[in-house]
Amino acid sequence: MEYTWNFTSVFAYWNVLAIGLLGTVKLFIICTFLGLGGGLIMGMLRYSKSRWVSYPAMLYVEVFRNTPVLVQIIWFFFALPVLTGIEVSPFLAAILGITLNTIAFSSEVFRGGIQSIEREQWEAGKAIGMSYAQTMRRVILPQALKRMLPPLTSRGIEVFKMSTLASIVAYPEMLQQAKLIASYEFNPIEAYTVVALVFFVVLLPLVQLTYMLERRFGKSDA
Repeated sequence: MEYTWNFTSVFAYWNVLAIGLLGTVKLFIICTFLGLGGGLIMGMLRYSKSRWVSYPAMLYVEVFRNTPVLVQIIWFFFALPVLTGIEVSPFLAAILGITLNTIAFSSEVFRGGIQSIEREQWEAGKAIGMSYAQTMRRVILPQALKRMLPPLTSRGIEVFKMSTLASIVAYPEMLQQAKLIASYEFNPIEAYTVVALVFFVVLLPLVQLTYMLERRFGKSDA
């Protein structure tokens, strides 16, 4: 069976796609900023010597790391209003689901990066009179960040792709807008192909940046 591609019917709705791209970028920026910032805090809590601090942090990480993001978004959108009486918009439900999941995964990146720093570095900070917090801020984190940048960049890429899950609650991101176009023009193949191409064009430079960071910091640690 021969299929005739017709992308004209997709690009005729360029304004619909633009709204979707803007919605995707908004989700990406907010969820990445909150997710990585929260991940740093959660990673430091996980590294705490106090069980009263590290155990709740570990529980949080395991809950959100071992449940699907899609289910989390649906739960926040449908269950939270029923349980609390607080209305949750599609945008907020998507932010909550993606951000809380990103915090859980990125916290392990931060924790692993901190643990990778030799114990002598901690002892050196203590020897010159630094407190735990000062040693963490001035000695440990600057060194650990070099090792964490590649996986954190990869995490950002995952956040961009996870934005498509927001379509389950009808948030106007790229996939949701493609669904609208497909329902108008009956051209799902072309509509979803365009979405895939947009993601490829946006993410390819980020992927190359990840490779560059891995090569650069891999050499510096050698």
